[in-house]
Amino acid sequence: MSSGLIDAFRLFYHRKFHTIEQIRYYQEKQLRRLIDLSVKESSFYRERFSAFIPRTLEDLSLVAPINKEIMMANFDRLNTIGVKLEDVKAFAVQKELAKDYLGYYQDRVVVGLSSGTSGNKGVYLTPKELTKKLPFVFLARGGIPLRHLPFRILFCLRVFGQGFDDINSPLVHLHYCATMTPVDEIIDQLNSKRINILMAPPSLLRILLPHKDKIKVKFKQIVCYAEVLEKEEKERFRRAFRTNVVEIYQASEGQIASACSHGNLHINEDLVIVELTDEQGNKIEKPGELARHMYVTNLVNTAQPLIRYEMNDLVVLGEKCACGSRFRTIDRILGRNDDVLYFVTLDDRRIPVFPDLISRWIITATDDIREYQVHQTKDGDMEIKIETLPDADEDPMTIASKVKQRVEDELREFNIRCEVVVTMTILPLPEDRSKYKRFIVKK
Repeated sequence: MSSGLIDAFRLFYHRKFHTIEQIRYYQEKQLRRLIDLSVKESSFYRERFSAFIPRTLEDLSLVAPINKEIMMANFDRLNTIGVKLEDVKAFAVQKELAKDYLGYYQDRVVVGLSSGTSGNKGVYLTPKELTKKLPFVFLARGGIPLRHLPFRILFCLRVFGQGFDDINSPLVHLHYCATMTPVDEIIDQLNSKRINILMAPPSLLRILLPHKDKIKVKFKQIVCYAEVLEKEEKERFRRAFRTNVVEIYQASEGQIASACSHGNLHINEDLVIVELTDEQGNKIEKPGELARHMYVTNLVNTAQPLIRYEMNDLVVLGEKCACGSRFRTIDRILGRNDDVLYFVTLDDRRIPVFPDLISRWIITATDDIREYQVHQTKDGDMEIKIETLPDADEDPMTIASKVKQRVEDELREFNIRCEVVVTMTILPLPEDRSKYKRFIVKK
């Protein structure tokens, strides 16, 4: 049996941890292994843990977090394999310009560039041995039932990672499609290759929606990633494509969460330690509570250890899942902290409104929206750009009026003063193939 399949079975088994104590024991064992290696091989962590070496989850919570800025400023000292930022960045940029995303730097690591939606790009290393295992994480944790074997997957993303090039086998056939591929070519691939599993960001599915009748194959499952998937939109995709829709929560920092057989998003507690806190630093444990801070420790990437790395995402924990796994569930990913919109009320209070709430207002105003984008100016006013479906039932002016009325009514409930402008336009995917950004907030 290949090592990849062994890893997949191990990942299936870990989902069967029966108690929180079993999860904690496993996490602390992996944490100690990671920290011991980091202290030995990384001068950054050797200095960071010179006075105090965390050995338990409670110890870890006392460690000052790092973020992208700290990681990039200390890149050469932080990684454990002796590579230099200048060299790996030049390698990644050259690959990007050549549109050649296969291959390893020094035959050792995959070099990834983050899309930099928060204003600064990050460089992330994934060791070769881990890269070859990651596709099996998708198979074990992608929410795709094994009864759908053989899998004929069309994998749509900005770029194609080296690890996915090795996934093909008699039972798994993976085909790559760049998100900028013309829609007719995507549909041709779906039909000609008899695809039964479609893996794509929500923004690409929205492009396919008006052309769904041209798709002649029957999907067994759709897997979404890379962008926030609102519940209303998930249901919309399910109805339109007549199949189950699940999501996975993958970031440059690690495989954060994956779907189970019930379609719920579970934190991969055996791959990452995820700490969630409120604005005051209090631990978030109850379902339904918003976590304003998220700290991730990647337990499996030893080339570029990320220990208590602060991410910018806003999440809400979910209820215990009926699938039986004790891995925590994520009810909603609200977006990034950068995407939170702040408004001034009529009594001059400054209050936040989270992006998922505004998304829900827009999506539920009409069924004729293909894509939207929200721009907020420094003074708090808001422009909502709308692209309608080609076969929209209503005219653009009516759609714009409905969206404007709905958003203004909801803002009024919060006693918010804000001028809302709705414009009709075309909203293509970014030409540089970065993630589509729905909320643009001028600070």
